Amino acid sequence: MNSQQDLNNKMNRLLATYQVHYQNLRAIHWNIKGTNFFELHLKYEELYTRTQVIIDDLAERILTLGITPLHRFEDYLKHSDLKENPTIHDGKEGMSYILNAQETILKLEREILNESAELGDEGTNSMMSDLVREKEKTNWMFAAWLGK
Repeated sequence: MNSQQDLNNKMNRLLATYQVHYQNLRAIHWNIKGTNFFELHLKYEELYTRTQVIIDDLAERILTLGITPLHRFEDYLKHSDLKENPTIHDGKEGMSYILNAQETILKLEREILNESAELGDEGTNSMMSDLVREKEKTNWMFAAWLGK
């Protein structure tokens, strides 16, 4: 059986991962070039805007659980399941990053979903269920865009 402390640590790890992902998305948005510029520039903005909302919701959920959310960049980089990206200009490379990053995030969200169910934490479980469903759909779309 999983402990509440394990769940709390994973929630902060997810927050850190989303923070690094957010900055990676911003960088891709700023640096995109090429024939798909207009399409991807808008899509990347949509993604980082949605990620910003998720980050705030996660931090507030962590606070609701009575723990302190990570808030320092040093901690984000230390605890994130994602690393900072080099500069990406190519659209396919950017979309590949997003698909791979979201698969990484999805794995952690599913772990939290299962553990929160075991612990009877309905609020966290509901949040993770929504995020999993959303990410499964967008991953299908990103894979289709990449021709996979």
